[in-house]
Amino acid sequence: MKKLLLISVAVFAMIVSGCAPKSPRVDENATAKQGQGAGSGSADSFGGVNLADGIGKVYFDFDKYDIRSDMQAVVDQGANLLKNQANNAKITVEGNCDEWGTGEYNQALGLRRANSVKRALVTLGINSKNISVKSYGKTNPVCTDRTAECDAKNRRAEIKVGL
Repeated sequence: MKKLLLISVAVFAMIVSGCAPKSPRVDENATAKQGQGAGSGSADSFGGVNLADGIGKVYFDFDKYDIRSDMQAVVDQGANLLKNQANNAKITVEGNCDEWGTGEYNQALGLRRANSVKRALVTLGINSKNISVKSYGKTNPVCTDRTAECDAKNRRAEIKVGL
């Protein structure tokens, strides 16, 4: 009986010690490699543009989805960048709205804004098969202050690459 008890205690101790959390080893003599490219944690860029920010933001007037004349340059610049450096890249145009209006209305308006930018990009020579659109409606604000300037920042379509 003692032998069985000793074996049980030994097995239990092995199981418990095998399940103990192990702390990660840290090489204290290692140094971080900075500014050497791969694995550095730096933001991805495309043609000198930070991809996290997108390659263009097209702003719209209140309750509108037609591209304003002052925003045409943003679309042109995005199209040129895509044609010159990533002709076959996957592109996503994301439509966004301010907080005014119902959720359903803003989803539809965001989609119309994204499609408006998509049509402009296709007109400028980007393959429509490479462009997808999505709408965030009013769920993806960049500004939450209750000001006219803040609302204007949220009425936008963003051109993104590889997302």
